Amino acid sequence: MPIIDVAATGANIKAMMRSKGFKVADVQARCGFNTPQAVFKWMRGDTVPTIDNMIIIADMFGVTIDQIVVVKRI
Repeated sequence: MPIIDVAATGANIKAMMRSKGFKVADVQARCGFNTPQAVFKWMRGDTVPTIDNMIIIADMFGVTIDQIVVVKRI
């Protein structure tokens, strides 16, 4: 059964942010957050973005959601 690998997805988000030259504050602002905590949680692999926020960051990074989300089978 496929599930999202939360830690690997977080690492992917962090790597894409760096490679595309975005800062946490950029993602925070684009997603409309008052604080950066959600973005840090994604990067640490504590949680994954909602589908709405996933669409926003995929658009920011110029990638598809499939390129951000890491799926593993259990």
